[in-house]
Amino acid sequence: MAPEERSTLLRPPPADPNKAPIENVLEVTEVGVLGPDIFTNTRRAWVPPGARGVYGGTVIAQCLASAQKTVPDDFYPHSCHCYFILAGSGSIPILFHVERVRDGRSFATRTVQARQRGRCIFTTTISFVREDAGGERTVRHAVPMPDEAKAPPPLDWQEEPEWARGGPFQNYRMPAVRGADPTARPDEQRCQQWMRCRGKISEAGGRQAHLNALAYVSDSTFIGTVGRVHRLWRLPFKPEDYDGMAEEYQPHVKELAEFEGLGSTVEEWKTRPKLGMMVSLDHSIYFHEPGRVKVDEWMFADMESPWSGDGRGFVTQRIFAKDGTLLATCVQEGVVRLAPDEPDKSKL
Repeated sequence: MAPEERSTLLRPPPADPNKAPIENVLEVTEVGVLGPDIFTNTRRAWVPPGARGVYGGTVIAQCLASAQKTVPDDFYPHSCHCYFILAGSGSIPILFHVERVRDGRSFATRTVQARQRGRCIFTTTISFVREDAGGERTVRHAVPMPDEAKAPPPLDWQEEPEWARGGPFQNYRMPAVRGADPTARPDEQRCQQWMRCRGKISEAGGRQAHLNALAYVSDSTFIGTVGRVHRLWRLPFKPEDYDGMAEEYQPHVKELAEFEGLGSTVEEWKTRPKLGMMVSLDHSIYFHEPGRVKVDEWMFADMESPWSGDGRGFVTQRIFAKDGTLLATCVQEGVVRLAPDEPDKSKL
């Protein structure tokens, strides 16, 4: 069997051209022959370049997709609490074991374990609520979209870097709020971006596909907020390697480093603390307006880090629709460790 076929339990079908790319990426298949409420990834899970394992957003979204298949159609998720336990391999199938914890008239609870070779790599508990269970009379308020969120990019925007054009989502990143202010504390800075999926979510996918895709993108550059507000050097090469790069790459690297607040010269880059390890530990999503999520339209993400310490970092994220509706709030904690100082060779 070819290596790419070992990444799925069953032979992957051709991508459905009637669906958005993200729908094909997140598709799960029920494998009843293994037991009740067991699902598997239909296609190979993506491993980001340089990452220890598969992209966390994929596992979050496919757990949600699996759980949604076990609740009535008029139930939708309102909260999802996840723990990353082991790095997932992109070359091994993932099995999603759903447990039906509770089925009530208004709420239903599911736990999902993602397993590879019998080992749990990820676990989540998801709570679903029946549509309109709150009744007509209810208290209501929501924070407004930040002032920095001006008009979203145009519908035909295609100015992302070439290396980013193959993914199922587009991200229009903005300069960090107060990122250029030397007096701003890390907790006073905010990282923001507009994002949307490529293509159009199919009618067949419906609301569930929109929510799965939102779960997927909620993990994008999330814990990286800590590195950005601390201006940590986290590019996959040493500053000293810049001069030896191909000339066509150097302007892009310099632009990225300046955008990340790392400075504009190699000498400045050398002064930045170097990131040694950054991985997610846990991730929670609160879906506030699931019926209004449209991931094929521009959404605005506003991220900040209230705290970091003891080798960990904590971040929060609010995701808004382009009309200002607060769609979801996310929180995440992760390991954030600095690389050890290199010995001064001049003294050896």
